[in-house]
Amino acid sequence: MKSNLSQRAMMVTLVIGAALTSTGQAQPDISLNHELADISRYCQACWRNARLPADTWEDCTQAVFARLLERVGVEQFPAVLGQDGLERKEFLRAIDTVKKRTQRNKRYASIVLDVPDRTEANQSNEWETVEQAARAVLSARQQRILQLSREGYAVPEIAAELRTTVDRVSDEKYKAIRKLRRQMTDSASAEA
Repeated sequence: MKSNLSQRAMMVTLVIGAALTSTGQAQPDISLNHELADISRYCQACWRNARLPADTWEDCTQAVFARLLERVGVEQFPAVLGQDGLERKEFLRAIDTVKKRTQRNKRYASIVLDVPDRTEANQSNEWETVEQAARAVLSARQQRILQLSREGYAVPEIAAELRTTVDRVSDEKYKAIRKLRRQMTDSASAEA
């Protein structure tokens, strides 16, 4: 555990060092290394408390550092762990954004696993079953959103196609998948 933490701190130092050299500073000072380690530990505690998978912690921490580099700048890193201030607020926003994105990705990954795989030999029968269930419980708009999603369209592209907002499409898609999952589960229970 201790060596794993030091490897993460070293990786963060390398990323920050690269950023500093691109801004003209030669080397990060020792106190900055200490601040980076503190920020990294704080992030890990947040990921643990949010019950994110441990294998995503490093990526999440790197995403927070990347956002801080963009919005706050390296010179303000010591203020990130302070009591108040814009830097602290931006740090907490970055943590919250990364946490929510990771949780969403985990949730959508589990949804995708329930959708039949296109490479299976009996895909047409499975998709036919899914489409029948969709016709039974979903609105025409929700069916269209799922169809476009299945064809590989991203949410912003679907929103443009349907002339609505991204938030609306995300909400409709989420509700449609929940309804469809419930219908499929109920059908499977009735058959058993």
